[in-house]
Amino acid sequence: MRKAVVVFSGGQDSTTCLIQAMAHYDEVHCITFDYGQRHKLEIEVAESICKELGVAAHKVMDVGLLNELAISSLTRDNIPVSHELQENGLPNSFVPGRNILFLTLSGIYAYQIGAEAVITGVCETDFSGYPDCRDEFVKSLNQSLVLGMDRPLKIETPLMWLNKAETWALADQYSKLNFVREKTLTCYNGVIGDGCGDCPSCDLRKAGLDDYLANQSDIMAELEAKQQAGKA
Repeated sequence: MRKAVVVFSGGQDSTTCLIQAMAHYDEVHCITFDYGQRHKLEIEVAESICKELGVAAHKVMDVGLLNELAISSLTRDNIPVSHELQENGLPNSFVPGRNILFLTLSGIYAYQIGAEAVITGVCETDFSGYPDCRDEFVKSLNQSLVLGMDRPLKIETPLMWLNKAETWALADQYSKLNFVREKTLTCYNGVIGDGCGDCPSCDLRKAGLDDYLANQSDIMAELEAKQQAGKA
């Protein structure tokens, strides 16, 4: 039996990864991290989606220590999410160490349940400037986990080379575009579905959806070409 663990936030990207994983693996587990993020609703949405899609198990892990160490607009209610970059060139929504911690803990969980893969929705094509969403970082951490646990493990990143329009196309391939659109939470201001329409995350999501709906056949063809090339 092939098992996988999906790092799951209940957002567009991780939900699309989950939908794909359930078509490719016999048993899919999800792990969601409670790090004191701006909206507890994110965890409720993740729980609801996991229940509706029928995942094998859904673990919610308390990693509040990250909130104490990492100051970000996603960990502090009194810091508004900004469209502007900070002096270090990163958006103020960057949570330092988040994916290092999440992928490491997910790898440990995969070890315990005998899963062969950890799946994460990070993306270098449309990423928000986060260094821990880059392909180079993921491959480096994957190697460290394999060495540190002395066990084969693959961190899969099915969205790494997809833009947002192609991510919508991927959901549509599995006839789940409306499900992803209506039930996921991507908005930094905690609005389910199409979101607040004002934060950077909503801007990116809407631009991708508008592009896909306007150029559906071309973008689906681009996605299929990337899939054939092993980049999706």
